[in-house]
Amino acid sequence: MAKPKDKKQIDYRFQLMVAMSELSMKNNGSLYPWINDLNSDLLTSNISADSQKSPRMKKFRFQLLHQWLTYTLQPCRLADIGGGKGLLSHLLQEEGWQVTVIDPVQQELPPKYKNIQTGKRVLVDDRDDVAVIDSRFEEEMARDYDLLVGLHAHGCNIKIINGATKYGTGFLLIPCCVIDEPVYPVLGVSWMECLANYAMLKGHVIYPIKLNFKGQNVGFYSLGTGARAKMHSKFYRHFST
Repeated sequence: MAKPKDKKQIDYRFQLMVAMSELSMKNNGSLYPWINDLNSDLLTSNISADSQKSPRMKKFRFQLLHQWLTYTLQPCRLADIGGGKGLLSHLLQEEGWQVTVIDPVQQELPPKYKNIQTGKRVLVDDRDDVAVIDSRFEEEMARDYDLLVGLHAHGCNIKIINGATKYGTGFLLIPCCVIDEPVYPVLGVSWMECLANYAMLKGHVIYPIKLNFKGQNVGFYSLGTGARAKMHSKFYRHFST
């Protein structure tokens, strides 16, 4: 279990994102009149692991994000930015998603992983692979995707928001450290709050996300901006049902 102090920090971050989500709807919602049709679950979408059934769950960040994505979204074209070994991409690809890892350090898929639903180890076939672009993410790359995902994607968060804004692409960020970013938070403002504010100023309506893995596990996501935002809404299961 998380320490009381850590849990308070996580809860605070998530409630901050909920409040900023509501503010973004108020400030930017008029740009997307159909946004009110979104199921209210989008505001508080959050799959958390049952730590009693799986005490080691907090290690499996890629499996948890895969679980959240497949629960919340329909398969779409996704960029796994800073995706490392590509486990998230592999899991999504197995379920019909079109996924590309964008990472300057090309790595092989892990030989095995744990299925957090069954608790069993799964071997990765030697013949399996995922599409990889072995370079840093640049804003222009956003044009080819429906969703940009940055899980602790150092040095890419502002570019992800800028690219998503320019091409109307959806994005999901669970930020960590401020490394190689062109924007830095002012004293007293967290990096995540800084990014959320930046996205709101760019016209995004944002929604909070919290996953049950150890470390910085809170973030936010957006349907996108402009005409493509409504098009991308079809990928959200709650909107399309």
